[in-house]
Amino acid sequence: MQQVFNFSAGPAMLPHEVLEQAQKELLNWNGLGTSVMEISHRGKPFIEVAEQAEQDLRDLLGVPANYSVLFMHGGGRGQFSTVPLNISKAGDLSEHLVTGQWSISAEKEAQKFTKTNIVASTETDENGLVYVPEQKDWEINPNAAYFQYCPNETVEGIEIDWVPQTGGVPLVADMSSNILSKQINVEDYGILYAGAQKNIGPSGLTLVIINNDLLGKARPDAPSIFNYELQANADSMVNTPPTFSWYLAGLVFKWLKGKGGIAAIEAQNKQKADLLYNFIDQSDFYANKVAVPNRSKMNVTFSLAHAKVLDPIFLQESNSAGLAALKGHRAVGGMRASIYNAMPIEGVKALIEFMKEFERTKG
Repeated sequence: MQQVFNFSAGPAMLPHEVLEQAQKELLNWNGLGTSVMEISHRGKPFIEVAEQAEQDLRDLLGVPANYSVLFMHGGGRGQFSTVPLNISKAGDLSEHLVTGQWSISAEKEAQKFTKTNIVASTETDENGLVYVPEQKDWEINPNAAYFQYCPNETVEGIEIDWVPQTGGVPLVADMSSNILSKQINVEDYGILYAGAQKNIGPSGLTLVIINNDLLGKARPDAPSIFNYELQANADSMVNTPPTFSWYLAGLVFKWLKGKGGIAAIEAQNKQKADLLYNFIDQSDFYANKVAVPNRSKMNVTFSLAHAKVLDPIFLQESNSAGLAALKGHRAVGGMRASIYNAMPIEGVKALIEFMKEFERTKG
């Protein structure tokens, strides 16, 4: 079977070792003669899985004791409404930094529950490169219920490597595409959340890490399964959680620990991104349209010369070469190589070799 490197933006590739372990355990998990998908979420065997996964995550990210870790439903998009339902009142203001498709969607959803204000959005410099304005050019209302941003935008390939300073306004971060990819200080955030299907595990699970000071503020009409306080008090089991996704996330956390933790995986991610961007930069055939300080280390977007003619050929030939899912998001077109934690450096090198040969023969 041909080796395939999956560059999908999400659901994304999972570590090969994790998939192999899940495959071995699928029909007979822990000697029970059944799958982990088929056991009660309230039974001792699964409770142990849940508790170990949370502890491993806390170890990896250094989550303090005064933060709750929730394993929820609804994906990252579900949190666009869950956040205001939990930490704002009707008529409150929410502040937003808009840097791409996901922060745009978050602001639009927040309009249903709060007054919203966009403090800043991406701009284009004199060279046609997209960048995020520095915070010195922003104004944040100190009375806002929260400030929301997306540190890594998968569609456009835009990343913010610094943490906004909000002067006491709770900072909410959608880390769906870069959580566990680099070291962070959890205490910088009031809430951070992430859909699982990029760096955590399969789709269906949403991770929420919340400062306990923000619990107990939910609106009376907030659905119980999206009430942070109720979920925290019920160990994320107000209803049946996505157990298989939770189990697989736990395997990924163990895999990350075995790789040396977040510091080690961050170094690997930087190496992968540097290789690919350096190749693109030295080429007259490929181009990245994001300013260097805001280039994503998770989602490398690029365009081809003569794109209208060559894009479909590039996609067809790259797929045949075992380089899957390189088509850019429909909103922006072009190409996108998502190189999350599970993508080995060999995959990036294989992509570069293919791009070199494509440029040589088609450029």
